[in-house]
Amino acid sequence: MSRIRTFSQFSLRDLVVTAGPAIVLIAALCAIAYVIVDPAPPRHVVIATGQENSAYEQFGKLYAQALAKDGIKTTLSRSLGSQDNLQRLNDGKVDVAFVQSGSTDEAESQRQGLVSLGSLFTEPVWLFLREPVQITQLNQMKGLRINLGPEGSGIPKLFRQVLALNGVEPADLTIGSLENTPATVELLGGRIDGLVFSSGPDALLVQMLLQTPGVKLFNFDQAEAYSRRLPFLSHVVLPRGIVDLGRDLPPQDYHLIAPTATLVARANLHPALTELLVQAASDIHGGAGWFQQQGQFPSARYTEIPVAREAAKFYKDGAPLLQRYMPFWVANLFDRLWVVVVALAALIIPFSKVVPPLYVWRIKSRLYRWYGQLRAVEQALDEADGPRRAQVCAELLKRLDDIEARVNRMSIPLAFADGLYGLRSHINFVRQRVLALNQAAA
Repeated sequence: MSRIRTFSQFSLRDLVVTAGPAIVLIAALCAIAYVIVDPAPPRHVVIATGQENSAYEQFGKLYAQALAKDGIKTTLSRSLGSQDNLQRLNDGKVDVAFVQSGSTDEAESQRQGLVSLGSLFTEPVWLFLREPVQITQLNQMKGLRINLGPEGSGIPKLFRQVLALNGVEPADLTIGSLENTPATVELLGGRIDGLVFSSGPDALLVQMLLQTPGVKLFNFDQAEAYSRRLPFLSHVVLPRGIVDLGRDLPPQDYHLIAPTATLVARANLHPALTELLVQAASDIHGGAGWFQQQGQFPSARYTEIPVAREAAKFYKDGAPLLQRYMPFWVANLFDRLWVVVVALAALIIPFSKVVPPLYVWRIKSRLYRWYGQLRAVEQALDEADGPRRAQVCAELLKRLDDIEARVNRMSIPLAFADGLYGLRSHINFVRQRVLALNQAAA
């Protein structure tokens, strides 16, 4: 039985030889499709944050921690603020940045190839003044020493617009351009009368100044009017006692004007990274806060920059199905496999029509070459004449015996056994011709 299996088993070697080139070609093309058509997301991202002790810097650290859970290394690039972040995005120095609403417009962001990953939180404009300064309207600020921060931040541009609505020119003030931390030192030292910056309430600087004796927060009584005149601003209220209920800080409700912080990326950011960043934003900013309700942020609203397709889909339908149940890299692998599936379908279907006939031809070609040998024997037999006929017949009989012996050792799958037995009967047929002619010659 073992010998029968040896001579009649399925010919794996013939199948490999026949289908091997097609398999290698399919694997190579699938690998090329996997790498080139839809490359894997990068494992490093650069995020531009903000000034020291700003809310942007604090949130940047939270994003770095969230991305690190999925093996993404994050470099946080401290900056002057919103305008500086926009410039870094336009120059391609960073991948993602925090940008304040009102810093650009839709046409400019499209021209620069920027997309929004969603608005994250409102960041009120904080105008802190020394206690001796008594003003209730911004038009009373003439002659004061006010720090607006460096030009790379968003506040100088925004606050000049606010001053213009009150008929105040920048030349009417002594304007400083220090960063927030040194400006705070100057305010506490009495060398300036006030400082303006925009930040979320979680910023350490905001928390400190709200509790510092001798420093008071300006109340924008006309906040609703400002939000109507400047659409990128919102009217928010800092509730009484929100900082410290026991000490009743602040001692009253404060009306504030607030742009919105937006997470902005370059349009060529990998879609998988976009999805990961938006999910991180949902975890970080999705809760209730001083100025927001549960689930209000992050959002595709409150931004003048076009929202990325993946981000808009997330805000509408939630996280992708696979990422709800699988680790990020596993879900991304399955998500990218559709490219390979398309490539396989495009190649396997035509190859499935070609490989089986090639396999059949290869098996039968072993039989066909012996038919060539039989044809050569018959031609030699037809050409034999005269006194050499008996000698030629004897040689041809030995040749036929050799052919038959080799054919008997040939391995042929059972599906092709009829061809093998047909060849053996034809060998015997030629042998009978040779014997008949040999007897006639004798």
